[in-house]
Amino acid sequence: MSRSWSPRPRRRYVAPPRSLWRRLVDYGLTSIILGLLILLAARLDRVETRKTQGVAIINDGDSITLGTERIRMRGIDAPEYTQTCRRNGADYPCGTLARQSLVRLIAGKPVSCTGWQRDRYGRLLGDCTAGGKDLNRAQVEAGWAVAYGDFESEEATARTGKAGIWSGTFDQPQDWRDSHHGEVVERKHGTLASIGDAVREIFRFW
Repeated sequence: MSRSWSPRPRRRYVAPPRSLWRRLVDYGLTSIILGLLILLAARLDRVETRKTQGVAIINDGDSITLGTERIRMRGIDAPEYTQTCRRNGADYPCGTLARQSLVRLIAGKPVSCTGWQRDRYGRLLGDCTAGGKDLNRAQVEAGWAVAYGDFESEEATARTGKAGIWSGTFDQPQDWRDSHHGEVVERKHGTLASIGDAVREIFRFW
């Protein structure tokens, strides 16, 4: 006597319906993500390299003004204009000398600066040249600015040769600003800071 065998019908798993609250949360998150993507796409065209040139007003050893554009020279940090350093047992106005060094490097020539980042004070972080000379690099090589996210090898050479501020002792410009609360305190622009600047630049017109 033969038996016929038929498989049992499989039960299909049916997910329980999501609650209204869960659906609202999902829709809300999706809308936020899409909105951010649209905003990012709309702002990306505003992140572009800016180039400005003209006769420079030299503010101190690492900042100038070209027309209405304030420039902070990227990758370097010079003593503040009122800062003093010490050499041969006596204080001397290293901030003033750092500015004079930049004056000599520019020598009345038109200055051209290129950059796309801005610091927290709205200044363009620029790579500047005058007469074909890289002013950022030259200030570090002359010993009148320290490396501040770039130009480490140039700083090492200036330190070995006791050029500029390396001929004596000095407070790092950042440390000097931190101890003089009336002065503007700036931030070193390394890789992480650059990423932050890029994000701020994208959303600058929010």
